[in-house]
Amino acid sequence: MGMSWTYLEDASGTKGHADRICVPADESELLALLAEARAEGAPVTVAGGGSGLTGGRVPFGGWQISLEKFRRLEINEGWATAGSGVTLHELHAAAKAGNQFYPPDPTETMAFLGGTIACNASGSRSFKYGATRRWLRRLRVALVDGRVLDVRRGEPIDFDVPSIPAPAARKHSAGYLLNPGMDWIDLFCGSEGTLGIVIEAGVKLLPNPKELLNGIIFFPSDEACHNALDQWRNVPNIRMLEYVDDPALRMIAQRYPDVPANARAAIITEQIIEEESDLDAWADRLAETGALETESWFGSSDFDRERFRKFRHALPETALAISQRNGFPSLGTDFSVPIDKNREMFAFYREHMERIMPGHYCIFGHVGDAHPHVNMLPATQEEFDAGTEALMIFARKAASLGGSVSAEHGLGKRKAKFLAVQYTPDQIESMKAVKRRLDPGWRLGRGTFFEQP
Repeated sequence: MGMSWTYLEDASGTKGHADRICVPADESELLALLAEARAEGAPVTVAGGGSGLTGGRVPFGGWQISLEKFRRLEINEGWATAGSGVTLHELHAAAKAGNQFYPPDPTETMAFLGGTIACNASGSRSFKYGATRRWLRRLRVALVDGRVLDVRRGEPIDFDVPSIPAPAARKHSAGYLLNPGMDWIDLFCGSEGTLGIVIEAGVKLLPNPKELLNGIIFFPSDEACHNALDQWRNVPNIRMLEYVDDPALRMIAQRYPDVPANARAAIITEQIIEEESDLDAWADRLAETGALETESWFGSSDFDRERFRKFRHALPETALAISQRNGFPSLGTDFSVPIDKNREMFAFYREHMERIMPGHYCIFGHVGDAHPHVNMLPATQEEFDAGTEALMIFARKAASLGGSVSAEHGLGKRKAKFLAVQYTPDQIESMKAVKRRLDPGWRLGRGTFFEQP
């Protein structure tokens, strides 16, 4: 994944076209390109690493500017400075060398930092640490008019905006976050390259925990797995609660033949261990919830952690490969709901998917945050069309439960239609007013989450 995608597509399979593809070497070259584009009135689309799933970096005409050469990376105690073209893999590795870590951990580590800021990405550790926005302390941003803003956390924007209520879900990345008195960082993070071009960021780092316990815990039934989830959300220092359903376990069985044959669901978990009793408590937990105690996997070394990370990564990777083999673009959900609505949303997903494409879908993901991904694997055009329709049905259901139409991937171009499910016309108009203020010609990220003007 990552840089294997060509410039004019992303991991979703969305393909576009550009009049010109530009790869500036540094900030002065980027500003010169923006001046040239301004003189020509050319639309500009910013490109990250290509691992996005919504077509945000895919241009439909105009110029594309890739930030792959913006690679400055400096690690300090408690924070790092990183260019937009630094990959998460590089940031994680450099932080680790200093016995620190960057909390956001989207599954695709070849994603560019700039891209993760654009969509306020989160990932499996967001159960404890939240999304990218929380970890930004500084942004350097080029505006389409040639100005460069270098802003720190807390610097208020210099114009008035209304308050747009956020959904009750724990994860949300759809449209602009707007609150009176808000700062620049909150405005740019999650704006998906439609307000400015992030050149560089200052991000917070935390010291590495002394010990972590990682587990992939298997269950004999889905019900037992969900009951365990409801209990384990309250376990102290849990960083990760990820769910894997039976079809997903079967989907990766060839790569992982040691998955127990009697497992019908699994939870991938990670906990900071502070004392011996934290470890001992797991024996009781497994017994109480009816987990497959002896067949479950546990580990506390870097090797184990990497093995479990690869297991988790194998899920979206395999689903994507199946979609491509079947000849269809990926169809995956990115909806979140409040925690107390998790089971209701799950049942809704399952019932609908069993009706439209039984045997051709699986569910996995960030269920600690009530944000699982339904991955559809249509084998026929009829199933693909039903799946496309299902995305809108699911978006409406999630919003009606107080959830978000995009929890972490952003809306890009493929999911722009969901903005109107989440917000009223007046709220969307307020967002457009902010867009017009910073990009009056509507040239930046054209087509991303707003329909063309």
